[in-house]
Amino acid sequence: MSELLNDKTALITGAARGIGKQIALLFAREGANIAFTDLEDNELSQATLSEIAALGVQVRFYASDASDFDAAHQVVEAVVRDFGHLDILVNNAGITRDTLLLRMTEQQWDQVIQINLKSAFNFTHAAAPVLMRQRSGSIISLSSVVGINGNAGQANYAASKAGIIALTKSVAKEFGGRNVRCNAIAPGFILTDMTKALPEETLKQFVTMIPMRRGGEPEEVAKVALFLASDLSSYVSGQVIQVNGAMA
Repeated sequence: MSELLNDKTALITGAARGIGKQIALLFAREGANIAFTDLEDNELSQATLSEIAALGVQVRFYASDASDFDAAHQVVEAVVRDFGHLDILVNNAGITRDTLLLRMTEQQWDQVIQINLKSAFNFTHAAAPVLMRQRSGSIISLSSVVGINGNAGQANYAASKAGIIALTKSVAKEFGGRNVRCNAIAPGFILTDMTKALPEETLKQFVTMIPMRRGGEPEEVAKVALFLASDLSSYVSGQVIQVNGAMA
């Protein structure tokens, strides 16, 4: 173990499964203590808690709605109280409600903006004073290639992920003077439980659009998050790193 994050405390939202879970596991393997959230305390979140604990680091799970401003602040306060400090924030919580724009309901639009974009604002707003006071920290937000290129049937999702990019670039300028770095990761077609459930023909169609001719693994996104969380990226801020196999 290289322990790139030894003695650091990382807070990762929406991390009971998928990309968020893989980020939490990799950070733990690199020596970080882990605080993670998800909407409900259930078998999934408890299984993730046990997996992380088995790696020998401190870990706590907080059942919380990331889109709730007050709840986000309460989680950050609890993390600082329980761990003594906070060094890394990963804004990962998100949903999709895909449909063509003319069929999209106001609720489908509002839900995605609320959970994907507002949650990133909520936790950044809550964590920023802590990180700025200690004059160090890394904020990483999960965007998407869809937030860069757009995609038919995903206007709400694309808008939320584009908003995360703009938020990241703005707060990087605001927080840079206090040595707090803010970056975004824009994954492409990643093989999560959600994408693996797609029909085989649909999966094949996606793969033909990817020059590397395969979907990405959640662990490959996690490795980029590790780079951005660690001192390896000490002069990297305000950036969007695409993890997409050269997918246009």
